Amino acid sequence: MKKWLKRIGLVLALPLALLLAALIFVGFKYAAYSQDEDETHLAAKQAYLASITASAPARPREGRPNIIVLYYDDLGFGDFGFTGSQAIATPNIDALAARGTVMTQFHSSANVCSPARAALLTGRLPPRAGVPTVVFPTGSVMSGVANIVPGYNVRIPAEEITLADVLGADGYRTGMIGKWHIGDVSPSLPNDMGFASFYGARYSNDMTPFAIYRDNEIALAAPVDQTNMDALYTAEAVRFIGDAAKGDAPFFLYFAHNFPHEPLFAAKDNVGRSNAGLYGDVVEGLDDGVGEIIAALEAAGELENTIIVLSSDNGPWFQGSPGLNRGRKGQTFEGGMRVPFIISWPDGLTGGRELPAAAMMTDLFPTLLDWLALPLPQDRAIDGRGMNALLAGEAEALDGFLYYYAGDRLMAVSDGRYKYHDRQGIAYVVSNSGLPSSFDHGPWLFDLARDPDESYDVALRYPELAARLKTELERKRAEDVANLRGWREPPAQGEKS
Repeated sequence: MKKWLKRIGLVLALPLALLLAALIFVGFKYAAYSQDEDETHLAAKQAYLASITASAPARPREGRPNIIVLYYDDLGFGDFGFTGSQAIATPNIDALAARGTVMTQFHSSANVCSPARAALLTGRLPPRAGVPTVVFPTGSVMSGVANIVPGYNVRIPAEEITLADVLGADGYRTGMIGKWHIGDVSPSLPNDMGFASFYGARYSNDMTPFAIYRDNEIALAAPVDQTNMDALYTAEAVRFIGDAAKGDAPFFLYFAHNFPHEPLFAAKDNVGRSNAGLYGDVVEGLDDGVGEIIAALEAAGELENTIIVLSSDNGPWFQGSPGLNRGRKGQTFEGGMRVPFIISWPDGLTGGRELPAAAMMTDLFPTLLDWLALPLPQDRAIDGRGMNALLAGEAEALDGFLYYYAGDRLMAVSDGRYKYHDRQGIAYVVSNSGLPSSFDHGPWLFDLARDPDESYDVALRYPELAARLKTELERKRAEDVANLRGWREPPAQGEKS
């Protein structure tokens, strides 16, 4: 018996020793971790913003519309009346779609939330913006496992230039309401990154401790009663619009709601109102909020000269509809990254249109700066493409490709119609089994015009197209290896940025 126990001990010793070594390595890496700023490009950022500020006094108020971005968390492409939902009523969002322009092939820049938000605010794909993965609360086990140990950032780098940075430098009153989730410590908090005011949460509503902040102070201590959160956010937005409209400056409001991310919470009066369960109840409550925000703009006389954008950070999670698209949140199939997109600007765009051209959320940053006649920063690559000619009806498509990332790895490329997936693991889950499987498949080529749910590989029929997109995927991967953040030489002193 002693001999057998000794053998068992020897068998167990090696894996236990390896586990102990791994824990020591992880602990050391966690203790030694530090995210430092790129001082060269932080200085270039400051110089660029200073040049914007210097020219702002000469710019007339009439030429600068207000801007509101309504950005929801895990809201599906098919969760609206205007996109075909028979279970959820969204009359206010549908009315906004009818008055504005709907883009039916619009994509998030990521399949999960933090990278998508960084890309929206910077016009740069997630690896360039320094946030390729979901960031977790500082000090949490998940922050160590998902961010620090793999070597990813725990917050958006301070040298990144946000839309709020640029608009604030141009004299806009900037405010954010809702979910930040690209860093919960300075120098990467909303007030550090261009927002003069902030009311909301620092990360997702399933993370703890979940508190509501006003600027850098806790306004509602954790755990927040989330059944009241929608009403609080909407009231704050109405208040911001009313106050901003009294001033002489245009305003920018980034209204980034935590809902309908799980866990789901609806106000007591909203429970049971929809035909889509609690998820639908939450979405119908969000639609009410859109109605209140638009009413506040009308009351302030600002609706006609306000650009309103409505979208989602990625596809739906466990509930919600991706429409006819394959996949859900977390995947680089269309269902994970194709999102609703409405843009309305009565004074500047013809409404009542639907555009089938493919675009991505990185395209919003250069589009807005082009409308405002503001220069792009020159020390970094901006991945977005201006949509101005497309939205004006002067072009039918955007040049270039769409890039689908998972973390910092490029997984697929599309030219707007055809989409090439590199060989990768495809999840296969059997009901009543707790063990999901993954099988390598691909490469695949899909014709999104005929096959929006990516069901049929047509690479054998169109080998030249498959080869062309494969070449672009490989070119882009090589570019990432050479210069992941997309840095360029800053302008010499005295040159225009």
